[in-house]
Amino acid sequence: MKPTTRGTLAAVLTGVAAAASATVPAAAAGAVPVPVPLQGVSHSLGTRMPEATLEVPLLTPGAPDGPRYVTGRLLPEPILPRLPIAGTLPGADLRAPLPHPLGDRLGLHAPAAGLHTAGPGLNLAAPLTAPDPDLFGLPAPRLPEAGLLAPALRTVAGGDLGVGPAR
Repeated sequence: MKPTTRGTLAAVLTGVAAAASATVPAAAAGAVPVPVPLQGVSHSLGTRMPEATLEVPLLTPGAPDGPRYVTGRLLPEPILPRLPIAGTLPGADLRAPLPHPLGDRLGLHAPAAGLHTAGPGLNLAAPLTAPDPDLFGLPAPRLPEAGLLAPALRTVAGGDLGVGPAR
């Protein structure tokens, strides 16, 4: 391999490694902080503008639970499993300037909160029972059953509102 090819390959691999290492902390955190640029408005109007940083959630789908076979049923339970999705609620950090007698800044800090969901699922029962020895090994008829597994949502959100010095 030529030295120029090796150098190009090394540069490409270094760039890929740097890009991959930069995305790992954001994916591990579950939310990506995004500053809202308001400095231009502050300079053009000649006044102090609020500072805002938002946190955009990253959703990660999980592995659904596989079907379980239950004795006495011909079909597995559930037929259509629920798909779990983990992520965060969007977060915000807002700081607005105040007149000096009240303090320097009014701040609202609402961090991204963990969010765990599971989509809806489906459960069905066949119109036949399991083989019955009293009927010479034949299944008995019964009414079919259908059920919908409700979606689930779990989270704990919180925030702080206060007045304090400028940062």
